[in-house]
Amino acid sequence: MSPREKLVETAAALFYRYGCHAVGIDTVLAEAGVAKMTLYRHFRSKDELVLAALRRMDERFRNAFMAAVERASDTPAGRLDALFDVVRDWVRGKDFYGCPFINVTAEFAAHDDPVHVAAAEHKRLALEYIERLAAEAGAADARGLARALKVLLEGCTVLAQVTGQPGFVDDAQQAARLVLREGLRGAVPARAPRRLRRARA
Repeated sequence: MSPREKLVETAAALFYRYGCHAVGIDTVLAEAGVAKMTLYRHFRSKDELVLAALRRMDERFRNAFMAAVERASDTPAGRLDALFDVVRDWVRGKDFYGCPFINVTAEFAAHDDPVHVAAAEHKRLALEYIERLAAEAGAADARGLARALKVLLEGCTVLAQVTGQPGFVDDAQQAARLVLREGLRGAVPARAPRRLRRARA
């Protein structure tokens, strides 16, 4: 692994667990085992490192999430329900510290900040994926259905983080099944699902 990769990987892990502002550059350097000159050879500021780390988290999270959903069911409708199964497994994990993209927007609150913009882009792409599944499942209003499911997914994730109670995912899934039943009423699924789009670094 190159020194730059070590920095990004280490920063991503530390920023996610402890927060971007709470983790100093010296801590990242010590954990990564690289010199300060190496850091500034690749990044002009800590914020640039934060952005690179967030993009790495986006790449990994979306790829892992989408792959898990695709494995969970052979049908688009089944995959829409499986969104909550995947989130349930995530929030029950010992390394769950909330959604990194929600967390980071609390630290970089300005909507035009590059870090905030990157976090918002992650959410947009996740919503796009759910909308694609809804369209493939034959939803008359794929975007509306996707937005409703996304609200439930985000809500149960935040509640699980704040309260430490993963059972909120079960509640959200029950509500989602009602939404799906209505949203897919009379639906005619697409003949062939589109291929899974992977995130790139």
